Amino acid sequence: MTHWIDHPDTLASRLAGWAGQPLVALDTEFIRERTYYPQLALVQLAVPGEVLLVDPLAEGMDAALRPLLTDSAVTKLMHSASEDLQALQRGCRALPAPLFDTQVAAALCGLGAGLGYQKLVEQVTGVQLAKGETRSDWLRRPLSESQCEYAADDVRHLHAVHAFLDRELAARGRHDWLRQDAERALRNAADEGDEPWPHLSLRSAQTLDREGQARLLRLLRWRDAQARRSDRPKSWVLDNELAVLLARRPPRSLSEFHATLDRHPKAPRKARGELWDTLSAPPSPGELELPLLGADEPDKARTKALQQAVATLAAELDLPDGLLCSRKHLEALLAGRGWPAALEGWRRELLEPRLAPLLAGG
Repeated sequence: MTHWIDHPDTLASRLAGWAGQPLVALDTEFIRERTYYPQLALVQLAVPGEVLLVDPLAEGMDAALRPLLTDSAVTKLMHSASEDLQALQRGCRALPAPLFDTQVAAALCGLGAGLGYQKLVEQVTGVQLAKGETRSDWLRRPLSESQCEYAADDVRHLHAVHAFLDRELAARGRHDWLRQDAERALRNAADEGDEPWPHLSLRSAQTLDREGQARLLRLLRWRDAQARRSDRPKSWVLDNELAVLLARRPPRSLSEFHATLDRHPKAPRKARGELWDTLSAPPSPGELELPLLGADEPDKARTKALQQAVATLAAELDLPDGLLCSRKHLEALLAGRGWPAALEGWRRELLEPRLAPLLAGG
């Protein structure tokens, strides 16, 4: 049975009836097309036989949801939770812990990386789910009947999926791996700080010299701060292509700066004065002490050897290569930046004995 909940007292009453339930399925619908922060639009909760569609737009609903989200005695079942965690952190100022992510669990059980919810449900239960409301306007009220049915389906089958994956994890001895990954995901969602080195994620930045990458880093940090302050998508403030162009060939005058922006179809119309001030000051000695993307020509032979070692270990463990260690993380190791935080825990324990000799061989 499915219930629409648009008052915090009604939610509290329903959740009181769930007392003692050790597992609650959880999902969200949110909108992020025109904002930096996700706008929480719907929260779906389920125990076997009952689904609650909770309207987080109703006053006081965030406070009514927090006790369940933070109840350490209730494991929250979610699928591909990372973006939902951000929406809950923003909308409720709370995160669902402890967490069991069925997408991560499926990968740890050898079912494949990034398995979608519909495919996983069909594989485990044989039920085929509709996909029609994927891009719905979840902020509109009232929601349509098809929207409500789609939203309910997103949590209705998570208990059955969990039961299957829980047995598989136990058979493989990987519950602790999932716990570590869930705790890392929750820490990442709780950390709302900016990425310290955003230039490293832009492949086009590797063609820039040290001063160019320092300028780019400053531009990207300015963009991130502007996006947060105005709650607009980062690309609306300054897109990657223009940021790299300005960093590579900084205009020599304010008029040249405006002319460059006027030629670019996605150039910002506002805050140009701030952007000019950010760009025009020469990099300081401290700013020039930054990790460089593509500072050294990649050692293709060593990279390939590391990738092969990861692939061999992943095959032995029946895991996707990318779940165990991505190329980006291997490049960080080769660049001497140390073990990435994403590899700490069970991954490093398994990888270090295999990779250390190859890393030392350079």
